[in-house]
Amino acid sequence: MGAMPSTRPHPLHDPVTRWYAEQARTLPWRSPAVDGWAVLVSEVMLQQTPVARVLPAYTDWMARWPTPAELAACAAGDAVRAWGRLGYPRRALRLHGAAVMCVERFGGAVPSGYDDLRTLPGVGDYTAAAVASFAYAQRHVVLDTNVRRVLARLVGGVEYPPEGGPVAAERAVAAALLPDVPAEAARWNVAVMELGALVCTARSPRCADCPVAARCRWLLGGKPRWDGAARRGQTYAGTDRAVRGKLLAVLRDHPGPVARVELEPVWAEAVQRERCLDSLVADGLVTPLTDDLFTLPT
Repeated sequence: MGAMPSTRPHPLHDPVTRWYAEQARTLPWRSPAVDGWAVLVSEVMLQQTPVARVLPAYTDWMARWPTPAELAACAAGDAVRAWGRLGYPRRALRLHGAAVMCVERFGGAVPSGYDDLRTLPGVGDYTAAAVASFAYAQRHVVLDTNVRRVLARLVGGVEYPPEGGPVAAERAVAAALLPDVPAEAARWNVAVMELGALVCTARSPRCADCPVAARCRWLLGGKPRWDGAARRGQTYAGTDRAVRGKLLAVLRDHPGPVARVELEPVWAEAVQRERCLDSLVADGLVTPLTDDLFTLPT
């Protein structure tokens, strides 16, 4: 999935990568010593979850399961329990499934090839490109929310990228900016990502601290406000996702099976509560032992 090399160095490369060398956060998954498993775990945990919440969970997870084989040898329910309150717990099941596949098909290691990475449960285009780039220093376009926002402002002159996943025009811009040398491309990817996380933020960009402010079309254009559809805010309280989290917390914190009656205090609205419990069973996050007794998957 590597992009076609550009024909010349781009003037944005040096200032952005120099800024990264001086300002980047020290994060455990960025250590030169990390392997593909460490990067895969971090990328899955960081999906829609802030770094501050991920760090303690990531540290505990890697201490317990430093390799895919060690996680694969445990029950899927152990992964769900260890996931704690990170949210979107199906990610824990997918990591467990990925660990099993790494053992069964790839000799216990996370594969380095993009196509092989895409075969792992829960690994889509972004995660495969990120692992190949950050763990194996390969040349791939890596477009997360932060990168998309930086490129929308810097190159496109608009405040935000389109909602939803990356479109073809965004990929073309990112590919044109990607350095030719794979290791440099990997460093560019992480540097732009960090720029979006720390400086070119969604709500309060610190343009005075940006190393490429003089070349930013959005800034030079007077920082025009977004004129597309209103950006959707995230709600949580009272949603099915919130109720699922409450139900799962009871099962996660309980040493054994949980009776249906023990779940009733979690949420008073019975129809929604039962719907959410059914969805947890359908997703494989909860296993029914009887009609009224539930446990985490084994």
